Amino acid sequence: MTTSLRRAVLGAGAFTTAAVLVACSLVPAVAADRGSGRGGGQVPARVDLPDGFPPESIAIENGTAYLGSRADGDIYALDLATGRGGVISQGPGTQSLGLAVDSRRRRLYVAGGVAGDARVVDLRTGAVLASYQLVPKGTPAFVNDVLLTERGAVFTDSVHDVLYRVQDGRVENVPLHGEWVQTPEYNANGITTTPDGRALLVVNSTTGGLYRVEHDGRATEVDLGGRTFVHPDGVLREGRTLYVVQNAANSVAVVRLDQSATRGEVARTLAAEGFDVPTAIARSRDRLYVTNARFQVQVSPTTEYWLTALDGRG
Repeated sequence: MTTSLRRAVLGAGAFTTAAVLVACSLVPAVAADRGSGRGGGQVPARVDLPDGFPPESIAIENGTAYLGSRADGDIYALDLATGRGGVISQGPGTQSLGLAVDSRRRRLYVAGGVAGDARVVDLRTGAVLASYQLVPKGTPAFVNDVLLTERGAVFTDSVHDVLYRVQDGRVENVPLHGEWVQTPEYNANGITTTPDGRALLVVNSTTGGLYRVEHDGRATEVDLGGRTFVHPDGVLREGRTLYVVQNAANSVAVVRLDQSATRGEVARTLAAEGFDVPTAIARSRDRLYVTNARFQVQVSPTTEYWLTALDGRG
């Protein structure tokens, strides 16, 4: 992230819980996701979120989109078929950033941003089942994204060169090393697995590099033919296709990877008129939904936020 974007994210936590709760009554979205075949109608461009609910990440399961508030950590669930939603879990007063759904156990894993923590939310009741202080309180941190793997939940921290692996209630610090480049700005951000499932892929928000990371933290930069990303943020991998959201560039890079993710090629770039600092991407049926964080806009109870829907059939 740029310095201006970083300040905007950190400042978002000043927004009050009360204002968010007022904004998050059940609201209809502009467009609903009922799916469309290849001969179907035009993909709607915008799905409204409640005014005053600043999103950062998105996780989608069975047509329901889950979003976390950068202001107070509330978790909002949006039914993409009906366009209606509401807060299902009250936040702790700090940020909710990266999200990952455990479908089998009906749980949501949440990265806690500047609070340096993570928590696990019961999607049935909204209760917090577990909370982990990944970074000592009072220490600078930005726990940014999360990925569920067979070895547990793995969290990135944009200001520390370490991954946090949470499994069976235990936290393991996995230092990033090898070719990983750590800068004074934001670093580790979006995370996913390689197509062969043997390693992780992590983007660096400042250098723009994409790294294959072994489970012991050893990083090797993926050969993209000399290309780097512009302020990469959230990522989504489907097979050998990797979508990389470029927040300050208002675009999504589409990368074709080899099976091991040692090499890749930026095949094209997706842009949309509705992008306003996009930060994360997830799929529902034949559509890709992108959050717009609007970091450079002052958060208030009347500030508009929305998802941008892209045709995901190509």
